[in-house]
Amino acid sequence: MVKFIQPEEVLPLRSLVLRNGKPFSECIFEGDDRYDTFHLGYVIGEDILSIATFMRNDFFPDEGVGYQLRGMATHPESGGKGFGAALIRFAVEYLEEYNTDYLWCNARSTAAPFYKKIGFTTESPEFDIPGIGFHYEMKLNLNTK
Repeated sequence: MVKFIQPEEVLPLRSLVLRNGKPFSECIFEGDDRYDTFHLGYVIGEDILSIATFMRNDFFPDEGVGYQLRGMATHPESGGKGFGAALIRFAVEYLEEYNTDYLWCNARSTAAPFYKKIGFTTESPEFDIPGIGFHYEMKLNLNTK
């Protein structure tokens, strides 16, 4: 089930999946504790199997109110079960209620097909984030009714 979680609850999966086991202190993002940031987890029992963080960030300023998806990760043993897609569906419904115009992310190149499948468009050429890997800027338009 998808639920809101605390900033510190995203750190174990961020470390494991996104930062090659680095200490939790190196997995904290600037803005994790801002009032307009929220964190979601896909939880079964006591286990958080997938995470995502959503931060207010108008990256495309001429296109209205934006939120950035950051630090999305699913436990390696739980991939392909729809947990990540469920997090995004939940976030989209939540953000639409607050008249958010778009959701965007720097998607790892290997994850770009996942984002395209759920409606994101590619907004940049591939680029390298040193020490992390190759990415694309991707965007999902919301409130298009």
